[in-house]
Amino acid sequence: MRSEAGLFPAVLRHWRTRRGWSQLDLALTANISSRHVSFLETGRAQPSREMVLRLGETLDLPLRDRNAMLHAAGFEHAFAEPTFEGGLPPPLAQALDRMSAQQEPYPLVVMNRRFDVLRANDAAWRMFARAIADPEALPKDGRMNIMRMLFDPRLARPFVLEWDRVAHAILSRLQREQFSRPNDNELASLLEEILAMPDVPKAWQKPDLSVPVEPTLVLRVRRDDLELAFLTTLTVFQAPQNVLLDEIVIESYFPYDQRTADICASLALPPQSPEGAVIR
Repeated sequence: MRSEAGLFPAVLRHWRTRRGWSQLDLALTANISSRHVSFLETGRAQPSREMVLRLGETLDLPLRDRNAMLHAAGFEHAFAEPTFEGGLPPPLAQALDRMSAQQEPYPLVVMNRRFDVLRANDAAWRMFARAIADPEALPKDGRMNIMRMLFDPRLARPFVLEWDRVAHAILSRLQREQFSRPNDNELASLLEEILAMPDVPKAWQKPDLSVPVEPTLVLRVRRDDLELAFLTTLTVFQAPQNVLLDEIVIESYFPYDQRTADICASLALPPQSPEGAVIR
């Protein structure tokens, strides 16, 4: 694979400039000489595998991009890239099962870096079912995407109260993800699609990365006489050792008020017949 090594100088220079660092900045942070950084970027020096990993960590690259940097330098990947289906280590799969069950009767959603829903608990599916304007607009393959649901007027958008506030906050999250993963064409395509949705303000096309990301978000949904209010939180894996875990985000919905808690508990009850018998 060493034949790929000629790509490394361009990849390193791309990420360094993307981070807004000089060669001296990178050298000081990585604890190497600026001369060596210069030689790496001009191809006068070839990096070792350990050096590539050090530079990837110093530049705080997503694990998928660290693998790509290794490949550009002619080395094998260091981080596994399993799929979600069957790719989670058994203890983590069990932990997700427990988290999903314990979160009931409140929603919990597991997403990938593109905001695709990888799995959701029953409470989340109950909420989705009540917050879709036109079920025919859902993807035929059954893959739900949180961004499309929020921004598409045929899906959940008509029922989200204070949509401007919520949508702008979540769009900022997508823009930050795309900024940190500039080589991710799928993420860039999703951002382009979302910005082209009807009535998305033109001012939102330019991200304001100086605005801090709030640790929680209040989401209110109303349809007919049903109104729910949630406080949402995000959970990620600390120090992941494979690409799948690096890209998974767990979004938990907690009732913002007692009324929402009561409604969620009621929706979780099995339906009953007019005589009061449980319908199986």
